[in-house]
Amino acid sequence: MANLARGSLPASVSIAIPAAADRWQFGIIALIAFLTLVDLFAAQAILPSLQREFGVSRATMGLAVNASTFGMAAAGLAVGIFGRNLDRRNGIWISLALLAVPTVLLSTTRDIVIFTGLRVAQGLCMATALTLTMAYLAEHFPAERATGALAAYVTGNVASNLFGRILSAAVADFGGLSINFQTFAILNLAGAALVWTTLKRTERMNPDRGRRIRNGGWRPVFGNRRLQSVFAIGFLVLFVFIGTYTYVNFRLVELGLSPMQLGLVYFVFLPSLFTTPLGGYISRRVGAGAGIVLTLFCAALGLIALLSSNLAVVLVGLAMVAVGTFLAQALATSQIGRFAESEKATASGAYLASYYTGGLFGSLVIGQIYDHRGWSSSVLTLVAMMVLAMLFALPLCAMRSSYRNGQQTALSNRNGEPHP
Repeated sequence: MANLARGSLPASVSIAIPAAADRWQFGIIALIAFLTLVDLFAAQAILPSLQREFGVSRATMGLAVNASTFGMAAAGLAVGIFGRNLDRRNGIWISLALLAVPTVLLSTTRDIVIFTGLRVAQGLCMATALTLTMAYLAEHFPAERATGALAAYVTGNVASNLFGRILSAAVADFGGLSINFQTFAILNLAGAALVWTTLKRTERMNPDRGRRIRNGGWRPVFGNRRLQSVFAIGFLVLFVFIGTYTYVNFRLVELGLSPMQLGLVYFVFLPSLFTTPLGGYISRRVGAGAGIVLTLFCAALGLIALLSSNLAVVLVGLAMVAVGTFLAQALATSQIGRFAESEKATASGAYLASYYTGGLFGSLVIGQIYDHRGWSSSVLTLVAMMVLAMLFALPLCAMRSSYRNGQQTALSNRNGEPHP
């Protein structure tokens, strides 16, 4: 199988690659993302069963299942700080191989504290692989293809959400909780093998070999207002996503669905498999900022539909939330490399830390609201978070014209033409 990287050419070199080769490469990227993140949300599909098994409250079980996001946030920061000199391929496949260890141990425990700790360990492994992969893509794809590559990665995330949940629900229903986690451990090892055979070995995490930041890597990242907006959007997107898809399971049970039917509900992610790859097209047509506002508005409308007691309306709403949040994530992620002029790896780690911290807070806050105030109050809180995310995206809308003017200036300079 051909290596995913195009030899050792730098990302700044523009290469004419046939569309078929693009589809092949992006397909591999999506599959790596699928196998990296398949454990992250699969347990949400069996949350009611886990609650009964452990005998704890909905909020406690929801927090335990989503404790992986704490590990994801911590690992994102750690890799951003210390992972600059890591070989990406080795870092990714070793992380995925190690991921199989806590996954298989989940099949043996019935202690909620140990379960939570193992979910944190899963998050550490997944985020290490994810951060290194994002850096790899930013380094090895030219700017005009980077958004497409990252959209392919998010598409794999969508697939992991859909098929991971369906697989988890089906295996747990027929084989039990232990067999469920053992099955996912096998998928972890398959991901490690795929990375080993498709990614080309590289030397450093930071592609800007000749550039050093005098004040360290964090000041230019956290002092960048545009990156601050992107981090806030990422935080709020996963806050809403986790808060919605964790606790909507209990709402769906109230509407009469069985555990197996809960798994089938996640076919609402299917439209996102086709819409998320459009992230690059949307960014080119209307700009990333405007695209984020539009996609988050779609998600907000979907959230409002969740207030209905009609199952069909709720399912349509869930599909709209998925389409909107996944597209917004793809668009926001694509802006990190553009706004982070030098410390791309540090910025990627900071984004992931903010993103998954938002998921952890979404699980905690919405769980408490659901337990004490009910589903309607939970949904209204989620809508408010979407509106706040749109407000953070508004300043990014004004950047498109200046960015395009900069591109025109650069093109004119290369052609020796004056820029008006």
